Amino acid sequence: MSVSRETLIHSFFPEKEKEIERYAQFLTTAGIERGLIGPKEGEIIWERHIFNSLPVISLIPQGATVVDIGSGAGLPGIPIALARPDLQITLVEPLQRRYDFLVEAVEGLGITVFHGQAQDYSVKTSIITARAVAPLVKLVTMTRHLINKGGVLLAIKGESAAEEAKKVPGAELHEISLEHLPLGRVIRVAKRA
Repeated sequence: MSVSRETLIHSFFPEKEKEIERYAQFLTTAGIERGLIGPKEGEIIWERHIFNSLPVISLIPQGATVVDIGSGAGLPGIPIALARPDLQITLVEPLQRRYDFLVEAVEGLGITVFHGQAQDYSVKTSIITARAVAPLVKLVTMTRHLINKGGVLLAIKGESAAEEAKKVPGAELHEISLEHLPLGRVIRVAKRA
């Protein structure tokens, strides 16, 4: 990256710098201690996890309600919420230790945490986000009941995004370049009637 981390934090998290830095610190301490991220991930937490969660925000309309399924350590939900305070975010996580971590991580941030699987969550929404949860075909099946007609699933994917998108009718691959960040790949799947 050609600019400093501090510049990127200020640019993408205006007025939420302290909160995102506190979250990053919590990830690199409690997140590692509790096995939510690997011991070597601490050194690359910003590039690999926090900044990698941000390209999806360009596809989310102002004021939307977003449900992040399989939130794990809070990615991408917490960075999305801090970068876009206009959004209402709910994190959905089935594993107890991850749920406990999330409850601590979001304290005072106005983010809701639901303990259970995507299949257990019954509140419909217009936007679902997911990162490193399941292959796209399975993700579409897991989330179909949660998405309002006309709503979308936004799946953050890696190098295999184009291959995964080909397997789901109507899936659109968005390659998103945010200034000074690596290319982000998000597959958008709209719910039809």
